Amino acid sequence: MSSSTPETPARAVDVSVAAGRLIVELADGRSVTVPLTWFPRLQRATPSERRRWQLIGRGVGIRWPAIDEDLSVAGLLRGGRAPALRSTGPRPVRRSRKSHGG
Repeated sequence: MSSSTPETPARAVDVSVAAGRLIVELADGRSVTVPLTWFPRLQRATPSERRRWQLIGRGVGIRWPAIDEDLSVAGLLRGGRAPALRSTGPRPVRRSRKSHGG
């Protein structure tokens, strides 16, 4: 009979940005490197904003408070990208059509 031990989630211990890439160092010795283009908020952030990150849940996630961006280590390992940012311009006005009874 074999027994299995529950897997512990991968945890980040360090984060950096270099040459257009996000580099996340994991507690188990691995590194995850992904293009910044996968994360538009991080790509648009200033270098200072990118350096101000926090670990969430003992390293299962990473947060950049200044740009309101959160990433999970599990998502990075799956190759998950952030959705494209919406335009911040004014939204078109939608007008409802009213029927005119006679």
